Amino acid sequence: MEAAPFYGDVAEAPAGATCVWLRASDGVRIRAAHWRGGTKGTVLLFPGRTEYVEKYGPAAGEFAARGYAMAVLDWRGQGIADRLLDERAPGHVGRFGDYQRDVAAFIAFVRAEKLPEPWFLIGHSMGGCIGLRSIYDGLAVRAVVFSAPMWGIKMHPLLRPVAWTLSTLAPMVGMGDRLVPSTSPMTYVLEAAFEGNVLTRDREMFEFMQHQLTTHPDLAIGGPTLQWLREALCETRALARRPSPGVPCLTVLGLEERIVNAPAIHDRMRRWPGAEFDLVGNAEHELMMESPAIRTRFYDKCAKLFDSRLG
Repeated sequence: MEAAPFYGDVAEAPAGATCVWLRASDGVRIRAAHWRGGTKGTVLLFPGRTEYVEKYGPAAGEFAARGYAMAVLDWRGQGIADRLLDERAPGHVGRFGDYQRDVAAFIAFVRAEKLPEPWFLIGHSMGGCIGLRSIYDGLAVRAVVFSAPMWGIKMHPLLRPVAWTLSTLAPMVGMGDRLVPSTSPMTYVLEAAFEGNVLTRDREMFEFMQHQLTTHPDLAIGGPTLQWLREALCETRALARRPSPGVPCLTVLGLEERIVNAPAIHDRMRRWPGAEFDLVGNAEHELMMESPAIRTRFYDKCAKLFDSRLG
């Protein structure tokens, strides 16, 4: 494996990161990193759309303090993994199933590095959608935590048929690489003001993300393409039709959520026997980027679930 850049100057991560390039089965180059922070097991962290390895440097420290190693990746089309269009800004994917190629390469990396077992999964936002599919496909984890999982996309009911129609027709006429209307080529964290943002109510964490992207602009992507939207709509609909898997689960959702479709999450959790559903007041989309008290609550609940499955 070839060493990949790791922007430790902005990651606020523990020392000792291993960061490498990986090749998915279709030749797309992605980036992965891990920290051997503990020996209890390994947390596999699936990030959301627009995210990247360095954003989860603090998470690696939190899990190390609780006895766990952690591994994370840049999905294709974001971070400094291969972009899929000549223009770098749009968030694009050919097929949502292609993310499972990234998962396969990532798991091979974790296995080759002999990171401690058992493995546990955390899926945030889009990573929660990819992670649920991975579990259906046989990902061998003892338990899973979902953070504001993208099991549906929040939009006004009157816009939903428009989104389906536009995102279906656009790829047919060679326009699947166009940005979804109302979105921007600039990344949200640098375009939005802290006041009223839909990610976090913690100014320090918002500025942490801004600093990462102003210091290393190559990490940033903008809005999604119409092709990505079509693929996401199809994937979330397909997953919603399936029964819940038999994996111990905790799902955490902020009560102020404005990005993913909260009713889809409530529906899934009603159909997941034995799962814990934690609704957090005064929290937006980014539970791991919220106030210190909310972050601690999140990591403690993760560790409690993971510790219970170590036997």
